[in-house]
Amino acid sequence: MARIKKSDLMECILEALRDNLAVLEKAARAAHAEATHESSKAENKYDTRGLEAAYLAGGQARQAREILESIKVYGALQVKEFGATDPIELSALVELETQGTTGRYFIGPRNGGLEVQYKGTELIVITPQSPLGQQLMGKKTGQRWTTNFNGSRIDYRIVSVM
Repeated sequence: MARIKKSDLMECILEALRDNLAVLEKAARAAHAEATHESSKAENKYDTRGLEAAYLAGGQARQAREILESIKVYGALQVKEFGATDPIELSALVELETQGTTGRYFIGPRNGGLEVQYKGTELIVITPQSPLGQQLMGKKTGQRWTTNFNGSRIDYRIVSVM
């Protein structure tokens, strides 16, 4: 894996979170406008358009608050540089080979599943609480293991840890 500057990677993660926040805020404003618009006033007891829009706006506002919290957490995250013999922990960048395919993962405190592009390379944020994160924590470069998932055997090999 090409050398990755973690401060730049953190900025990519923060940028992705800010982008997600902007989209959610726009959607929440639109849903709120829909909920409060006079055309959303119930025409009969079965007309729930306004109520549905209000629930949607509330859910989107809640997601926006969670992303704001994530931005704070990632902004304060102390990243560590890992050597070949260091065990995987929070802020590790892991190159993992699975069934002949290589993936790159950043062990982050929140927002598992977030995909970011770093200099043309896709990285996926996973948390230590995720199933894969749990399997990776404490392992080192070169380690292998096998697990069963939905009746299929999956082989893993840690190519590198940074």
